[in-house]
Amino acid sequence: MADFSDALRIAASGMDAQASRLRYLSENIANADTPGYHRKTLSFEEEVARGRPTGAVTAGRMRLDQTEPGRIFDPSHPLADEAGYRAGSNVNLLVEIADSREAGRSYEANLRVFDQVRQMSTALLDLLRR
Repeated sequence: MADFSDALRIAASGMDAQASRLRYLSENIANADTPGYHRKTLSFEEEVARGRPTGAVTAGRMRLDQTEPGRIFDPSHPLADEAGYRAGSNVNLLVEIADSREAGRSYEANLRVFDQVRQMSTALLDLLRR
């Protein structure tokens, strides 16, 4: 039964990490038109117990993408400088949407593993009761 609980814990950690990633991706998409907004990125870290990898992951620290935000020519905008340019953001919507699809599919894969392990443990308990 320890293997079942380990598998459940690993799958749950993957779902938790991908949920955190999706949260930051949605913030990036929502702020794509915010002047001066820097894209948020998130990396995953492998959990280690007693010096050995456990197979589980955690969401690492959030970091801001240091790429310079684009400059947009819009002389009618209230934040435009004397040359007519204003600061944009460094969010690329195409990248953010692709990343969100990948994170969603990874979440679903971990959910399927979680569900399969739960079904196998239920079937094992049913066999042991006989």
